Amino acid sequence: MSSYIGRHAELYDLFYAEKDYAGEAAFVDQCVHANGGSGRGPMLELACGTGRHAIEFGRLGYDVVATDYSEDMLAQAKARSHREGSGAAFQQADMREVNLAGQRFDTAVCLFDSIGYVQTNDAVREVLLGVWEHLNAGGLFVFEYWHAAAMLVGYDPVRVKRWSTDSGQIIRISETSVDTANQTCRVDYTIYELRPDNSYTEIRESQVNRFFLVQEMSVLLKSAGFELLRCYAGFFDDENIDQNTWHVVAVARKADRAAMTA
Repeated sequence: MSSYIGRHAELYDLFYAEKDYAGEAAFVDQCVHANGGSGRGPMLELACGTGRHAIEFGRLGYDVVATDYSEDMLAQAKARSHREGSGAAFQQADMREVNLAGQRFDTAVCLFDSIGYVQTNDAVREVLLGVWEHLNAGGLFVFEYWHAAAMLVGYDPVRVKRWSTDSGQIIRISETSVDTANQTCRVDYTIYELRPDNSYTEIRESQVNRFFLVQEMSVLLKSAGFELLRCYAGFFDDENIDQNTWHVVAVARKADRAAMTA
């Protein structure tokens, strides 16, 4: 599972300041309406991170309950939500073990490729079964995952990014390795905070993500009682997915398990 603890959680929004959270939330809302969802009702978010998507969904009229594994990321989410006057509710939960005491939702989401933080088929199925249990009949699950075809041919082994802040500079080095057999990608982060007096702080953290093929995700969904409705090439109304598609946005509907296995 992803951690994002301590200072890394505090710096997270700086690292992804250019991400279009509002645009992505609007696309998910479009997907919900285009695929027969009720829209603007109760929504469950898994792996909400610092709450940027949850806040945007709230602006669109959804009643959001957002969960994350990391208490430190949730602290950032709650602080941002308070500053922006959001009504989103945040709870700590491992996405494999979400249990919200009988609450049911019309829509569930898991974005920023976060479903890949669980790496085995059994663990992914645990997540999907938990989502199924929390959705109303016919509810939709909209989620994003890394696409195997792109990852296997085009990943960058080393990336370096820099940011300037009021207190100096921040450098993040990302070193990526791929385990083809297990369809996982490990990213080792080294973060340096450089201060004007030439002192610095170093942070190290690693993340492991699973990547998926479209057909295997369809099988996993069916095994948990979902019908795969659409797959989009990222946050665009484009269903032409190929080896250049890094991120797939999938829309699945909660189905009757007995009918699917009959």
